[in-house]
Amino acid sequence: MEYLASDRNRNRRADPKLILPECQSILVLAIPYRPVSHSSFRIASYALGNDYHDIIPPRLQEIVNFIEEQVGHPVPNRYYTDTGPILERELAKRAGLGWIGKNSMLINPQAGSTFLLAEILLGIELEFDEPFTTDHCGTCTRCIDACPTTCILPNRTIDSRICISYLTIENKGPIPEHVRDKTGNWIFGCDICQQVCPWNRFSPPADAELEPNIPLPISTESLNLTSPEFNQRFKRSPIQRAKRRGYLRNLAVATGNAGSEKDIPALEKLEQDEEPLVQEHAKWAKEKIERRSGTI
Repeated sequence: MEYLASDRNRNRRADPKLILPECQSILVLAIPYRPVSHSSFRIASYALGNDYHDIIPPRLQEIVNFIEEQVGHPVPNRYYTDTGPILERELAKRAGLGWIGKNSMLINPQAGSTFLLAEILLGIELEFDEPFTTDHCGTCTRCIDACPTTCILPNRTIDSRICISYLTIENKGPIPEHVRDKTGNWIFGCDICQQVCPWNRFSPPADAELEPNIPLPISTESLNLTSPEFNQRFKRSPIQRAKRRGYLRNLAVATGNAGSEKDIPALEKLEQDEEPLVQEHAKWAKEKIERRSGTI
């Protein structure tokens, strides 16, 4: 992401003391969510429950409170969960939580990769854990072979310009036409590289607050969602990050990829939406269905 590439954040990633000058230790935690397979339009499993940005920070504060009670004095601290310019997976590897797999995900041999990471920078010295130094991907290339957009690079990084997760969440503009048909029926995030990873057969039970709770399955009826309806349906959900315009953009593309002629009226209505971004993708989706059905 561009904000991580700025000179200021590049320096902060390299030196945690630029974030917390008193930093002596970093506590790294992993919180599991449940991998869920569902039909129709697909959402990444972590986003099916409540927003982890709301759930995890209060728990991190509780841990800080506990540490301060144990040492008997305030402890300088900063904590993050996917919210700050730090290299979470690298820190987790150094803390002994796992290795960074070919799909760039942190993989734990007992828990796979279906968990969220969080970090607490602390102004006290803790006993360090041994780093995870071995790699258990071996010759397996299932994640690379399964990626529809070929965004997984040989150096274990991701080309975000064509990553379905990036395109459907962080990307605020149009989805490039040359990859729209490759996004399939994903409307928020993507789990493909994790679904094919053999280590995820060890995925632990989900944290109770991250259990799926949004209405499933998602259908093309959602193409008619107004802003208040969208906000109500995805209240406290990570899907709010895409906003209505991004959600309908994604759903229009997925409808173009997986829908049928019966969806054309809804797409035609969406072509008149107040958001130009939504209009553009609805038009593309309608034309794709028409070409597929032979009506144009």
